[in-house]
Amino acid sequence: MSTARPNTVNARGWLRGIRFSWFAVVMFGVIVLAVLVLAPTIRMYATQQQQISKLQQQNAAQKAEVDKLNTQIKDWDDPDYIKAQARDRLLYVMPGETSYLIIDDLPPAPQTAPKKVSTKVQQQDGDWSATLLRSILEKPAAAAKH
Repeated sequence: MSTARPNTVNARGWLRGIRFSWFAVVMFGVIVLAVLVLAPTIRMYATQQQQISKLQQQNAAQKAEVDKLNTQIKDWDDPDYIKAQARDRLLYVMPGETSYLIIDDLPPAPQTAPKKVSTKVQQQDGDWSATLLRSILEKPAAAAKH
């Protein structure tokens, strides 16, 4: 009776059963070489495609800006537009019209008084070194009383 399990595979026997022909080895080498040669080229191609896409987006944005500016140029060719801009920006009026300009029509903003800074120099009466020495010497005496 054999002690080997029927479902197990003998790895050494399986590896010995694999046979490579010279053609398979050469084809494997060609495939590896092709991958090594093509990988950087494909990466460079993908990078260039991203750059092209980004430049196309910038080009479209600049075209939109040019169209907007061309529209503004056409607006300035219209005499009514020029009159409207003169009225709004320069506060011009047509002859015979009366212009009323209201200055400061908003209520004043509440102002808080700034805090006053003391100009007096504060001085301590007494000698600081003597006070420090006294505080060091008195602590043990106060602790002994408790």
